[in-house]
Amino acid sequence: MYAEDIQKNVTLIKRNIDEACRVSGRSTREVTLMGVTKTVDVDAIREIISCGIKDIGESKIQDATRKHSHISQEVNWHLIGHLQTNKVKHAVQIFDYIHSVDSVKLARVISLRAEEIGKTIKIFVEVNVSGEETRYGFSHEDVAPAIEEMLLMNNIQVVGLMTMAPFTDDPECARPYFKQLRELKESINAKNSVDKELSELSMGMSNDYPVAIEEGATVVRVGTALFEASSEI
Repeated sequence: MYAEDIQKNVTLIKRNIDEACRVSGRSTREVTLMGVTKTVDVDAIREIISCGIKDIGESKIQDATRKHSHISQEVNWHLIGHLQTNKVKHAVQIFDYIHSVDSVKLARVISLRAEEIGKTIKIFVEVNVSGEETRYGFSHEDVAPAIEEMLLMNNIQVVGLMTMAPFTDDPECARPYFKQLRELKESINAKNSVDKELSELSMGMSNDYPVAIEEGATVVRVGTALFEASSEI
């Protein structure tokens, strides 16, 4: 029954993604649905993979290490939780993407650790669009010069920006934050002195991913909506 719930949820989420792309004049090929699996077991991960989800998001390295060893399918592993520099050595061994790069120092350590194992890590630079003191991430003013430095580092590829909008029951309240991140990406690309363009926006979660897509998200991080008990659709 749980597998059936997941299958129904995936169908509904993909339908919502299709509609958000239609409304915004985008192709569904531009949007990656990441399954955030931090609260579920390996069987649930296998189930979403069987439903066509090939991007798996985890917040903690220890949990990801345990689950990673039981998943034989070819998927992309994304670290979406805060990363401390002393954990980078373990993170680069598991993850293909790191979404929470919030300092030049962290980017530099990722590059060095990735070089040691002959790997290139794709990173998202985290931006604190809301300005909340409890949030990680660069300010609007500091992110562009930081990215200029990161783009020159070996063994990391800066693919885009990531943010977390303030949680709200009304998804429309998150729209201005998603719009800000899209406009920031466009501004950075326009002024970038290094010939490497940011192409990705990681934004939107279970409660607001359709709005995020309408505002330009290329990766949506969906957990609760995937794994909650499903109603008929």
